[in-house]
Amino acid sequence: MALSRVCWARAAVWGSAVTPGHFVTRRLQLGRSGLAWGGPRSSKLHLSPKADVKNLISYVVTKTKAINGKYHRFLGRHFPRFYVLYTIFTKGIISIPPFANYLVFLLMYLFPRQLLIRHFWTPKQQTDFLDIYHAFRKQSHPEIISYLEKVIPLISDTGLRWHLTDLCTKIQHGFHPAIRDILALRECFSNHPLGMNQLQAFHVKALSRAMLLTPYLPPPLLRHRLKTHTTVIHQLDQALAKLGIGQLTAEEVKSACYLRGLNSTHIGEDRCRTWLGEWLQISCSLKEAELSLLLHNVVLLSTNYLGTRR
Repeated sequence: MALSRVCWARAAVWGSAVTPGHFVTRRLQLGRSGLAWGGPRSSKLHLSPKADVKNLISYVVTKTKAINGKYHRFLGRHFPRFYVLYTIFTKGIISIPPFANYLVFLLMYLFPRQLLIRHFWTPKQQTDFLDIYHAFRKQSHPEIISYLEKVIPLISDTGLRWHLTDLCTKIQHGFHPAIRDILALRECFSNHPLGMNQLQAFHVKALSRAMLLTPYLPPPLLRHRLKTHTTVIHQLDQALAKLGIGQLTAEEVKSACYLRGLNSTHIGEDRCRTWLGEWLQISCSLKEAELSLLLHNVVLLSTNYLGTRR
């Protein structure tokens, strides 16, 4: 009995020194440290749902990039020319949304004129699409002739006024002008009001449409772009005159005529060579200050080419 009382007394003393709360806290700390010391399997129990989603997204993105890389290498190895065109379009707005670059094939099939270059057109598509583009620039021809008539009173020289009036009349009556009729107006297109730097905004926009250039830019940019474009054509004309038209193939002749304003898709090769020869005679006779006449020549020389000559 005495021994049992001593044990109970010691238990009472220890109980007052070590509280139950402290004992429970130590047990929880040991439990937590045991979980932390555990293997990888126990650590997964503490991952949040957000972390799981991020890991899944990262895995999908990695796999998608790997598949896309293999796809690009396949195209570059087996279809190099198509891969160049494909890359150009996938780097634009189309490839910004995820997986949208795979819509390029469908878009190129549905809109070949807008999204494919000429080398990928079928022979029928080449004829149809070139007719469409020429119809666009032909719509501006009457507008440009009307602008020329409006500036005739502003020309100080009486002889130049008469020549320009006669030229506009011939074109409006379906006659194809002669080379001498156009070259007689060189001075008129080198100064006010038809010089390159003196053209009005509406006149510049109409000429841009005739050259298949966008007219939706500020007039100073349009004027600079037209001047640059005409200068390049003038330099090509000088090189072509030295080479000789006879060195060109039939396709090259037709392409050169179309670039300079003539719808050569429905004109024979001989007629195209004749027209290109007329163009080169005029172009090579002009100086840099007279390039406005070469720009207007897209309308003056190409209109009514198969019509009556005078």
